[in-house]
Amino acid sequence: MLTDSHCHLASHRFQPPELPDLIERAVSAGVTRLVSLATRLDDIPANLSIADHPHVHAGIGIHPCDAHHAPDNTVSQLASFTGDPRVCVIGETGLDYYHPAPDGWNENDFRNRQRELLRQHFELAANANLNIVIHTRDASGHQSFDDAFEMYRDFHASVRAVFHCFIGPWSHAKRVLDLGGLVSFGGVSTFKSARDVRDTVCHCPAGSFMMETDAPYLAPEPHRGSRNEPAFVRNTAEFLATLREESLDDFSHHTEAAATAFFRFSSAIH
Repeated sequence: MLTDSHCHLASHRFQPPELPDLIERAVSAGVTRLVSLATRLDDIPANLSIADHPHVHAGIGIHPCDAHHAPDNTVSQLASFTGDPRVCVIGETGLDYYHPAPDGWNENDFRNRQRELLRQHFELAANANLNIVIHTRDASGHQSFDDAFEMYRDFHASVRAVFHCFIGPWSHAKRVLDLGGLVSFGGVSTFKSARDVRDTVCHCPAGSFMMETDAPYLAPEPHRGSRNEPAFVRNTAEFLATLREESLDDFSHHTEAAATAFFRFSSAIH
């Protein structure tokens, strides 16, 4: 049994009528839990509706690239959903220093807005007794990771963070794990050029990381270049289990245990 800890089933690249078959393909591949994350206020209802399916859970948050669209009362709007049993996590949120600032914003002000919103997400997670999903991305260097990590340091006693789609070196992952957080690995880890990520995968102790697709983005080998979907978690899991010299059963057991603890899943499918 595997969990896709990060996907976006409300994406425009997935049409609602195809979702039942898409979820069934995942279940048939052994991917029995899917966490579909909102990235804007206006896609929360769609993600919650999809999470009516017994294999799907939802996350609620504002992606950093949408920080300029977030109204001043964003967090209070998000807070109104935290008691919904379909919601298992806060996010996707974080810091994105890769994409340029939107029209009408300079780079410094837009990054400050992202940081302000990320802190509010951490506060919301702490108040709601939920954990948080963090996105970081840089055009060069690792400033977004450093900034997000320092903020996590302020909250780690009450909130666990997962740094999703992790592509950084082991030294960065270790900083997260030492605070009690997790990292998650997706299709990028199967790419031939991803040597640093594979080194990190091999260093991570069992139970310290989860699997994800980030579907519809970043499909793993041998589907690279295609639209990603939750069933492809199995491809990545098989690749990483072999890399770590583990059986797929053992690999699935400890990544599933990590996901169950992080999202506080019950033992039964909801």
